[in-house]
Amino acid sequence: MSHKVLQPTEWARAKGYSNGIAARGTQVFIAGQIGWDAQQKFADEHLAPQVRAALKNVVRVLEEAGGRPEHIVRLTWYLTSRQDYLDQLPEIGAAYREVMGRHYPAMSVVEVSALVEREAKVEIEATAVLPDP
Repeated sequence: MSHKVLQPTEWARAKGYSNGIAARGTQVFIAGQIGWDAQQKFADEHLAPQVRAALKNVVRVLEEAGGRPEHIVRLTWYLTSRQDYLDQLPEIGAAYREVMGRHYPAMSVVEVSALVEREAKVEIEATAVLPDP
């Protein structure tokens, strides 16, 4: 594995993310992905299904570089509603595990007033590091 989780021994363990990741290999930077399909259509107006779709889009772009979800070292989520996030957290967690498994990279979640695509509830950007061959 080319990644090491950075967990200070005196800190309580983070839930659903890592405080830091050290990695070596080929860096892959994935632009913000939103919760629409390959034809740029939204299948659902709710946050949790859009999170699932956005994460699938992140993973699909990563596959083009030969990567897998466990190569992601950083995620930044931009949400249009903190309250929707808190209200739908169980469904968001299930969607996350469905797409990402039990891999928890360094992560930030930020509430924003709007996203460029009017129907989008979330945009997720990613950084991955693929192991050297």
